[in-house]
Amino acid sequence: MPSAPAKKKAPKLSHVSRNSRARMVDVTDKADTFREARASGRIRISKAAMALVREHSLEKGPVVAVARFAGIQAAKRTSDAIPMCHPLLLSQIDVVIIPRPFGFEITSTVKTRGQTGAEMEALHAVSVAALTIYDMVKAADKKMVIGEIRLESKTGGKSGAFRR
Repeated sequence: MPSAPAKKKAPKLSHVSRNSRARMVDVTDKADTFREARASGRIRISKAAMALVREHSLEKGPVVAVARFAGIQAAKRTSDAIPMCHPLLLSQIDVVIIPRPFGFEITSTVKTRGQTGAEMEALHAVSVAALTIYDMVKAADKKMVIGEIRLESKTGGKSGAFRR
C-alpha cells in the first residue's frame, strides 16, 4: 500500500508575529550576503500622448529622464514608504525605461550586500517611475494604465535564487 504524500508546510508570513501583530523582521543574526533584485512593469499610454512624449512637447520636461531619476530616488527611500522594510545601503540602482508602441516598459535592478534582500527596492523603483510618467503625461492622457509590476528575479539570502 503506497504511503500518503507528505504534507507541505504552509508558508509563514515573516512580517506577522505569533499573536498576529505586524512587525519588522529581526535580521540581527543573518549574515551579510550579496543580493540583487530585478523588477519590471509597464505603463500603457495613448498613441497621441506617446507622440507628444517623443516630440518632447510636454511642459513638465523630459519624461524618461525625470522618471528614471524618480525610480532611483524611490529605491533609496523604500523604507520611508513601506513601513516594515529595513533601510538598506544600496550599492547600485539601475532604472531602464524603454518606449514601446503601447507606452513604456520599465525595469529596475538593485544591488546590495546585507542581511535582507532588495526586492522591495526594485519594485518600488518601477512603481514610482511609472507614477512619475503618469504625472508628467496626465494632461495629455488621463486613461493611462499602470500594471504588470512584478519581481523578475532575485539572488542571495536564505531563500536562494528566484527567477520568474
